[in-house]
Amino acid sequence: MGKLVDLIGKRFGRWRVLEPYSKRYRSGRTCLVLWLCRCDCGTKRVVIGTNLRAGKSTGCGCIRGERRTTHGHTRGRKQTRAYRIWNGMRQRCFNPNNPAYADYGGRGITVCENWRDDFESFFADMLDPPLGLTLDRIDNDGNYEPGNCRWASYSMQNSNRRCLPKTGITP
Repeated sequence: MGKLVDLIGKRFGRWRVLEPYSKRYRSGRTCLVLWLCRCDCGTKRVVIGTNLRAGKSTGCGCIRGERRTTHGHTRGRKQTRAYRIWNGMRQRCFNPNNPAYADYGGRGITVCENWRDDFESFFADMLDPPLGLTLDRIDNDGNYEPGNCRWASYSMQNSNRRCLPKTGITP
């Protein structure tokens, strides 16, 4: 058996080692050293020492939840409501396979250059959507751009619909 490496007080990602949980734990032919660790979020867990040292365990998993609540377009951030709204706006205007394309991109409605490929720019202009409100264009024949967009309730949007030519019926 090898000598016990003292990890007390050392950091491994978000883990800080507090104390040995058990000197050794036998798993088949190998002996594993377990350590009591505390994550930066405050969660305490027992972690295998070799997993700490090899970088296989760097935290309790809380970082995934933190990434989900921030804004941007990296993998964990796509879950935000603002991102989904931005992406839906782009799909309606640029994806001919989108069911709503005919009413948006098919009519020539597009997204301003600043917002087209940059979620951060869209978010800086529009901020988080308030609960119960969705993205609305003030001028229905205008493009998605800062001066023509607002957060509106469904009833506001229903009163801001275009009429079909010759029939006077809203789509």
